[in-house]
Amino acid sequence: MPTIITHAVVPLALAVAAGPKRIPASVAVAGAALAMVPDADVIGFGFGIDYADTWGHRGATHALAFALLVTAALAMVWRQARAPLAFAFLFLATASHGLLDSLTDGGLGIALLWPVDNARYFAPFTPIRVSPIGADFFSARGLETLVSELRWVWLPCALLALAGWSWRRHLRTASARA
Repeated sequence: MPTIITHAVVPLALAVAAGPKRIPASVAVAGAALAMVPDADVIGFGFGIDYADTWGHRGATHALAFALLVTAALAMVWRQARAPLAFAFLFLATASHGLLDSLTDGGLGIALLWPVDNARYFAPFTPIRVSPIGADFFSARGLETLVSELRWVWLPCALLALAGWSWRRHLRTASARA
């Protein structure tokens, strides 16, 4: 898995690219938090839930259906999440976790299609170094993971955010001249 903070980078970059009129700051922050939620499944290790179980790490909580359920539950209690664009953004933010994990080079894969299919999947291209869990993160392998994430997640996200911001600025300048 990518590190927990890296999961938050994806929705934040999307929000910056879209702009605050489309994705308000409160929705962007909620998206960043939701992007980290699927990794709460690691608490299962302490309860004897095996990694490969449906509710094990990278199982059901990493599925697209889980992202939809979480987003729908949030929309039931938070009016702002009911707006179609906010709902879509929050769903994508949550779903981005499993999709990003599928790009890693280790583990058992992601149960993206749960509950229809419990199989674990990887993307066809797996350039991101899988992050060690626990204290092993503070090792040479953990450093390799960070470098990999900077290259394959942070840099593209920064470019996306910059492109969106630049495009909006260009449009504002063009409309001011007209």
